[in-house]
Amino acid sequence: MTEYYQLTVENRETIGAKEAKSLRRNGKIPANYYYKEMSNINLSIDEKELNQAIHSGHRIFEVNLTGETQYVMFKAIQYHPVTDNVIHVDLMRVRRDEKMIISVPIRLEGDAEGVKQGGVLSQVLNTVDIECLPMDVPEFISLDISELEVNSSVSVANLAVDSKLTILAAEDQVIATCHPPREEEEVEVEVEEGEEVEVEEGEEKAESDAGAEESAE
Repeated sequence: MTEYYQLTVENRETIGAKEAKSLRRNGKIPANYYYKEMSNINLSIDEKELNQAIHSGHRIFEVNLTGETQYVMFKAIQYHPVTDNVIHVDLMRVRRDEKMIISVPIRLEGDAEGVKQGGVLSQVLNTVDIECLPMDVPEFISLDISELEVNSSVSVANLAVDSKLTILAAEDQVIATCHPPREEEEVEVEVEEGEEVEVEEGEEKAESDAGAEESAE
């Protein structure tokens, strides 16, 4: 049986900017709970517990709401523009018996053969949309790039996932590429005999000063 990360939520009776600011001063983060079959519910979550949940790697969370166990995911997380602290979250209810669409990170694994040859690895696609039941949501999807050579790429078609998951992205969508390193081009200026070379004013003065010093010697 799948175990879900338990998140403690509390009902929030008051709303508004002033009340939200007061909550944050007391270590609470305002939140809203959404579900298509019921009205939105105003909640609050302990700031430390919320941060732990966000960085836990879990996607589905178990909460006790209105006396019942519900399963939710983060619909949106709002951060402070200066401090990057979480200032508000939206929770969306999910049903364990209904498939959902969710974006999952792609993790590249292995050392690309092209990188060993001096190439540069570039990950173009970092997440991919999948459809599955909430209990089957993976923390990430792995992609082995060991055989990726220079001037080659891997795409969504190279992802190997459990049959419980359906990848919604186009198979030809590129995930990562390995390209040759950029070589610095050396620019050589050839001056033919008798050809005049334009000298900047500062350089001309420096050469003149140097000539004057030689004459003085």
